[in-house]
Amino acid sequence: MRSECYPITVLPGVSRLFREYLAHWDNPILAESFGGHPADTVWREKSPELTPEHRARLVSLLEAQNPDPSPAARRHLEMLRDGAGVVVSGQQVGILGGPLYTLFKAATAIRRAQEATEAGIPHVPIFWPATEDHDLDEVNQVLLLTKNSAETLRLKSLVHRNNAVGGVVLPEEITALVEQATELLAWAPITETLKRHYAPGKTLAKAFTGLLRDIFAAEGLLTIDAAERGYHELGSPVLLAAIEQAEELEAAVRARSQALVDAGYHAQVLLPEHGSLLFLFDEQTGERHALRHKDGAWKAGHVTYTTEELKTLLTAAPERFSPNALLRPVFQDQILPTSAYIGGPAEIAYFAQSGVLYDTILGRRTTVLPRMSATLVEPAIAKVMDQHELGLKEAFSSADDLALRLGARAMPIEGKKRLQAAGNALDRELDALLGWMQSVDGELAKSGKVSASKMRYQMNRLRRMAARFEQEKNASLRKHADAVTLNLFPQGHVQERAVAGTWFLARTGDDFPAEIVSHAGQECSGHKAIFL
Repeated sequence: MRSECYPITVLPGVSRLFREYLAHWDNPILAESFGGHPADTVWREKSPELTPEHRARLVSLLEAQNPDPSPAARRHLEMLRDGAGVVVSGQQVGILGGPLYTLFKAATAIRRAQEATEAGIPHVPIFWPATEDHDLDEVNQVLLLTKNSAETLRLKSLVHRNNAVGGVVLPEEITALVEQATELLAWAPITETLKRHYAPGKTLAKAFTGLLRDIFAAEGLLTIDAAERGYHELGSPVLLAAIEQAEELEAAVRARSQALVDAGYHAQVLLPEHGSLLFLFDEQTGERHALRHKDGAWKAGHVTYTTEELKTLLTAAPERFSPNALLRPVFQDQILPTSAYIGGPAEIAYFAQSGVLYDTILGRRTTVLPRMSATLVEPAIAKVMDQHELGLKEAFSSADDLALRLGARAMPIEGKKRLQAAGNALDRELDALLGWMQSVDGELAKSGKVSASKMRYQMNRLRRMAARFEQEKNASLRKHADAVTLNLFPQGHVQERAVAGTWFLARTGDDFPAEIVSHAGQECSGHKAIFL
């Protein structure tokens, strides 16, 4: 697979915070927000020390959740037992493995751990799925492509009940959904793996983590479901701090969020008035309720607690407490010897806010590194792009806009010259006229600018008419535009965020996981086009 590197700005909707995080930031607030710059390698030497008892318990828990490990995974468990650091990434559990960037996150964690180990500092990759999240609607869908359309598959019998999604049991309907996916994936070998993991009676967490481990078995990826009691016991000091130091921590988060906004960035998570950093699972229903507090009293759902009652409950049932998005990485790094976390744009924005929590609770900050960002281009699509001299930025548009662009390029040279000459002449004469009007009267010039903009609009309309005529005359142009946008920008979303990773596994074969790991290095800090 060959690749091309583009600046991250080729992607639509990239936030200023993420753009400047990838660059060598010159704003002090960004330098203060993260544990290091993404281009640095000092994170490899920052793995925190764990007590022998903590590390032994951690490995025991991981062994139970990673049954029948591949040789590489077994080696990583032993490395972790012997003192290795960890590179972590994570994502919501999803139907059939979720979107493509889930694989990119795992591949980046693997590649970073490999690089650190090769440099003589042992590290292992771990994937932390967000099994305690309660937004079922967000993960209960998967997008697969056909030759001419994008098909969204959903489990219609699953109903959102505010429970942790990882514990949701797959219904009988999953069998029909996997069969439908199998047809769309043309009965590729990966479909047998999907059938094995996404089966009735399995939880979403077990299906998702089992699939990921199978995909990256040769690379030894380990997975962790931190919803279990054992992990919550290891992470309970962070949960306790969120109770005992609630006002201090929440004030620090709000101050940091405001500082980001004042500096022209955005705050990814807004902490509501009287809101805390914790959720609490209802003992009877399993629903996940935000913990709120006011005047010394805490409330989750319809139940009220004192601070002492919450602390007693934390000791008795730590698994009932769940950190919010800002506290979760701190909770994670209380449990794991994390040197670096691999995140996407949203998670990196979380870290810009949660650094103050790291400082107060752990007394250290974990380095956050960007996940691989890429668009995968199949040979047929690459051929069309080469034919029309298209780059990725042009592909990230609607099919209508791209078809017009292709029509404009296909126009005879004489037509292009005449349109260009007319446009240039119009601009030249209007500029001269508006200059004269400005010298006569400011209000006259203001009215003239309005009329001039209408004339320029009509000139652009002539360009579009000519391009549309050429497009309609050559039907293949519209077909090419439809094919490019369907594959690279389906339904107006970048491919990595929309299309299931399993769709590409079905089309590329067994070497695909190792290939994307090889492309997940730091040599391109922006967005890649990878040609399959």
